[in-house]
Amino acid sequence: MNFVEELKNLDPRDVGRWPLLFRALAIGILFAVVTALLVYFVPISHYMPDLEAARVQEQDLMKTFDERQHKAANVDAYKAQLKEMERSFGAMLRQLPGRTEVPSLLVDISQTGLAAGLQEKLFQPAPEVKKDFYAELPIKIRLTGSYHEFGTFVSGIAALPRIVTLHDVTISQENKDGGADHLTLDVTAKTYRYLDDSETAPDKGKPAKGAAAAAGGAY
Repeated sequence: MNFVEELKNLDPRDVGRWPLLFRALAIGILFAVVTALLVYFVPISHYMPDLEAARVQEQDLMKTFDERQHKAANVDAYKAQLKEMERSFGAMLRQLPGRTEVPSLLVDISQTGLAAGLQEKLFQPAPEVKKDFYAELPIKIRLTGSYHEFGTFVSGIAALPRIVTLHDVTISQENKDGGADHLTLDVTAKTYRYLDDSETAPDKGKPAKGAAAAAGGAY
């Protein structure tokens, strides 16, 4: 009887009657399996949390890599977008008057109200306030007239070549019997100018005489 036939004739329920060779092989296989399990569950399982953390870190690194690769692939588009933003910003800066242009801008604002048919009761530039790279000049204005004339005034302000914004708008009746044609408009108009290099940072936020003095105070 050869080795294969003897292996087939072994009774797994009666291991004690197996030939010595097969019992030795069975014991060796069992020992190898137990040793493998011990090697896995004792030293290797001790490092399983570190292995899982390494896998998570790998996924995070791959995600970061993909994001940076995407940005690198679109760097030309980002540069073009930045140039467009710089161009738009430059166009906005050109709408801010310089120090010498503010008096004429104040005259334009005042003339816009007069051209709309309104009567000017108050035109009082307040001290300008310096911001990061520009100065804000508030102007208190009081006008009397009709709703239609107020609309013409607002449209005229919007059409000015320089940036002028309107704030704190209040409309009231000039008198009880005046109706819609005799109204009073109180508004704060704000214009802005670009700060030149001679105006230093320590002065930022402090009121300056600026355009208010140049405009000669209230009309």
